[in-house]
Amino acid sequence: MESFLEAWDLICDYCKKQVTDVSYETWFSKLVPISLDFGAGVAIIQAPNEFNKSTIERGFHKCLNDAVQSVFGEAFTYKLITPMEKKEKERVPDDDEYEYTFETFIEGSSNKFACAACRYVAKEPAKNYNPLFIYGNSGLGKTHLLNAIGHELKKNFPDKDIIYVKGDQFANELIEAIRAGTTVSFREKYRKADALLIDDIQFIAGKESTQEEFFHTFNTLYESKKQIVLTSDRPPRDIATLEDRLKTRFEWGLTADVQPPDFETRMAIIKRKAELVGLSVPDNVCEFIAQKLKSNIRQLEGTVKKLNAIHLVEGATPTISTAQRAISDIVNNEQPAPVTVSKIIEEVGRTYGVFPEDIKSSKRNANVSFARQISMYVVREITQMPMVEIGKEFGGRDHSTVVYAIQQIEEKSARDPVTKATVSDIIKNIRDR
Repeated sequence: MESFLEAWDLICDYCKKQVTDVSYETWFSKLVPISLDFGAGVAIIQAPNEFNKSTIERGFHKCLNDAVQSVFGEAFTYKLITPMEKKEKERVPDDDEYEYTFETFIEGSSNKFACAACRYVAKEPAKNYNPLFIYGNSGLGKTHLLNAIGHELKKNFPDKDIIYVKGDQFANELIEAIRAGTTVSFREKYRKADALLIDDIQFIAGKESTQEEFFHTFNTLYESKKQIVLTSDRPPRDIATLEDRLKTRFEWGLTADVQPPDFETRMAIIKRKAELVGLSVPDNVCEFIAQKLKSNIRQLEGTVKKLNAIHLVEGATPTISTAQRAISDIVNNEQPAPVTVSKIIEEVGRTYGVFPEDIKSSKRNANVSFARQISMYVVREITQMPMVEIGKEFGGRDHSTVVYAIQQIEEKSARDPVTKATVSDIIKNIRDR
């Protein structure tokens, strides 16, 4: 079962890059790996209900099937079941419960300070380091540390309310609360937490209503002596469209960075990951991987997962040759996913508090029209799509409308530093996903 869980991470990573964030959270995030039938070449996956199952089979079959085949080979396919068809005999651990703990985190010179701060916060919340702000490039272990804090807090303080959320999820929940008229319950959820752990806080930057809400949430928790831990891909001062009052508050406590691991730490990560999945990897293979992948822990772990998947399917013992295959697959999978127009519209909508469907509609109110112009500009900047094609993506508008929109945003950015910074942050956030 643990072996399928390892492979499941790769399947999920593949799917995340093929669909929008909303589609992934709605349809894929609740799937659970059950078992592998090597004889039949089938991966058994559980959907939470019949509606979820039929939706994936009808609308996302190719995505999930391609994901399974990318890990286990073209001879494999998948089968979805529901709890009514098969009751699990034991609970499948969540991904973060399975590996994101302090025990599985490899310390080195690049992360020693940040790790020590996280351990202290988990033991003595809100005593000294509040807030704790951890920053560093993607794939260096920030999410691991944040989850480790959460698990340790739950163990040390089982009666406390510990909330873990991603920055864009916080923004999406707020938008939905405004739409549904449930902002009171939204505020109660976050402002009554004993510890609030937010991953990728940079995604609230530039979103006025989200920043306003988080400002008051932060103040309420801080004044109540509740622990706040935030992660970001950059320090507070470098988040261009983050309000100054939030930048200041983020620096009230302790700021710690994580850097790429050195060779010894990379070796330790590879060996520890192999140990966790029960795979024997020779030293020369570990050294080969550590020399090839130098700046991203996620790639190191992904390579071990791929080696294990090859071992499961082919029975092949890890060698330099199989490691070369695994590295090739992982590096290719780690390339930025093609950015779709829908992803751009979603990010712009979150930033300006406008629903994506309104941006593509014929509505002409000022805030919607401006968000539409921003969207067209960002689509052009990121995709270099022809004006005619951009117009088709926005409800079949004429290319002259797209040209005008781009000119408007270029002119406004030239004279308004806030617009320029906001657009730059939107583009960075989209490219960093």
